Amino acid sequence: MEVKMNKEIRNYQESMFMGLNLRQCIFSLLAILVAVGIYFGVGEYVGQEVTGWLCILGAAPFAACGFFQYHGMNAEQFAWAYIKSEFLYPKRLVFKSENLYYSCMEETMRLGEKTRGDGTAIRKKREERAAKKGKKQGRSDAFD
Repeated sequence: MEVKMNKEIRNYQESMFMGLNLRQCIFSLLAILVAVGIYFGVGEYVGQEVTGWLCILGAAPFAACGFFQYHGMNAEQFAWAYIKSEFLYPKRLVFKSENLYYSCMEETMRLGEKTRGDGTAIRKKREERAAKKGKKQGRSDAFD
C-alpha cells in the first residue's frame, strides 16, 4: 500500500469525487448544467454543429473557474485583484534616479560655482571660522 504525500503541506487538497475537490465538483456540475441548458434551449433553432460549439463556449468559463489557480488565488480572487490593479487603483510608476554623490556634494559644488573657486576649500575655511567662534558644527536641528 502506498500513500501519496505532498512535499508542501499547503498544496494538500481533499478529494471529494473522482479526485476532484468540492470547488472543482461544483464548477464541473455548473458547466454541465450550462451546456445542457444551451443544448436544449438553442438546439431547435440552429444546427447541431453550431449548438455543440455554443455548448463548449458556454461551459468553458465555468469549467475553467473550478480549476484555475494563479499564485495561490482562485479565479474570483484573481479577477478581483486584476480589476483593482488595472481599473480601480491604477498607478503610473515612473523611475527617478537618485544621485547620492550629487546630493552629498551639492552645497560644495554650489559654493565653487558661486565663487569660481574650490568649493571644498571655501567650506573648510567657513567651518574653521565657525569652530573658532564657538559655534556648533553640523546640523543644529538634529535630535540627540
